[in-house]
Amino acid sequence: MAAESVGDRLDETTCDRLRNRVTTVGSREALPVTAPYTNEVVGTVPRCRPADIDAAVDRARSAQSAWAARSVENRATVLKRFADSVLANRERLLDVIQVETGKTRLDALAEVLDVVLTADYYAENGPEQLAGSRRGSRLPGLTRVETHHDPVGVAGFVEPWNYPLTLAISDFLPALLAGNTVVLKPAEETPFTALLAHELLVEVGVPEETVQVVTGEGEPLGEPLVAGVDQITFTGSTETGRAIGSLAGKHLVDASLELGGKNPAIVLADADLDAAVRALVWGSYANAGQLCLSFERIYVEQSAYAEFRDRFVEATASRSLGATFDFGPNVGSLISEAQRSVVETHVEDARARGATVLTGGERREDVGPLFYEPTVLADLPAEATAATEETFGPVVTIEPVADATAGVRQANATDYGLHASVWTADRERGRSLARQIRAGSVSVNDAFAGMWASTDAPMGGVGDSGIGRRHGPEGISKFTETQTVTSQRGPPLVPIDAVPAGIVARGAILGIGAVRRLKRRFPPWL
Repeated sequence: MAAESVGDRLDETTCDRLRNRVTTVGSREALPVTAPYTNEVVGTVPRCRPADIDAAVDRARSAQSAWAARSVENRATVLKRFADSVLANRERLLDVIQVETGKTRLDALAEVLDVVLTADYYAENGPEQLAGSRRGSRLPGLTRVETHHDPVGVAGFVEPWNYPLTLAISDFLPALLAGNTVVLKPAEETPFTALLAHELLVEVGVPEETVQVVTGEGEPLGEPLVAGVDQITFTGSTETGRAIGSLAGKHLVDASLELGGKNPAIVLADADLDAAVRALVWGSYANAGQLCLSFERIYVEQSAYAEFRDRFVEATASRSLGATFDFGPNVGSLISEAQRSVVETHVEDARARGATVLTGGERREDVGPLFYEPTVLADLPAEATAATEETFGPVVTIEPVADATAGVRQANATDYGLHASVWTADRERGRSLARQIRAGSVSVNDAFAGMWASTDAPMGGVGDSGIGRRHGPEGISKFTETQTVTSQRGPPLVPIDAVPAGIVARGAILGIGAVRRLKRRFPPWL
């Protein structure tokens, strides 16, 4: 790929314009942004300091009351307009996403479409999810109970480089709808994607101060951000997630953390192998395997193992790599030298311990400086790094298992629990097996696209894969504080001084007993 083609997609004028959207309170050292396709610097953003975080939080907090004072229907309309704008500006977004991440154009399009789906979902369903409601009382006729959902205030977001539009923008849309303002720290590798989205948000009616963007490395900015906001959302490694969670506990800030994974797939002997191979190859190598939902472990029932393995290896070997801005290649670049080093270390460690590389396992610098072949490992020893640690790259291990029970046991043999997949002709059996897998989400006869597109259903991890959920009602309620208001129709529920305490106690017991009998006899009315 010619260097000038990268510059054509994200030119200096655009970088300068977007850089001005970063919140700073003084001159800052320039932080270079590199294009993985060519390993060249395409622009710079400010290397923000804690003082910039403080200023961003202050500005967001000052803007919050005016934003929350708008009706939720008004805020929903803004989200709808944003979805329209994202679609209308998709080519610009796709270009910037590809320049910053090195992913294929189809993988970049998945991000654009996700933002549209998420914005539409919350614009259509969020107002009802945020509406106050009447609740039942154990003292019918005496106490009226209602709940209200108020914004937490300022929501903070620390987001990764692998999906810089989906994870930076989709995550905070429900926070905005709930009446919060936002402070976003995108990954230092991919700031321009977030800044372009910020520009589009302002164009459709989000007040500029409502979303603040700060750029720079995570370590110096993490604690002041967590200390300043009222809720923190983080997507990234388990190690960093533990640090964020510890800070959140220290400052009594609610946290939502989606962390690492070592996602398994189980393929049973009765599965449609054509469908399983096609979906799992895509699900393993989408975004060059740099995806929290991608598969790194595949367990195949013994009687189908050889056929599945051969088909999977053939399909993997046929994946096309390319550094282009069209919809041709199947697999894009890794993000950095550091990430390629992790992938290579895992594969070389596997080789040294006796694993078999069935296909791949090599750099592809003929395609681009950071490309690595889609790789399939077999006979991987349990002590190998790739057997237990997240590779986050285009590396998959295939292993035979005796039966479904053994497959579930192997799937659960990890501290992670983000996503899994089960393949069988018997969908009822598949759903039953899914319930035995310790993961926040499980797809039956699918990789993960159907699950991700089900925006009304929560998605997140268990164990070392994190806490909290995105999507669905759960994805917006975490950005609210629930207030309960009770009002009495009769006298206040306090003892009467003139009545002896013993009589009060007996009266309370008799009253509760009467209520319980009435509720059993007339449940629909009480």
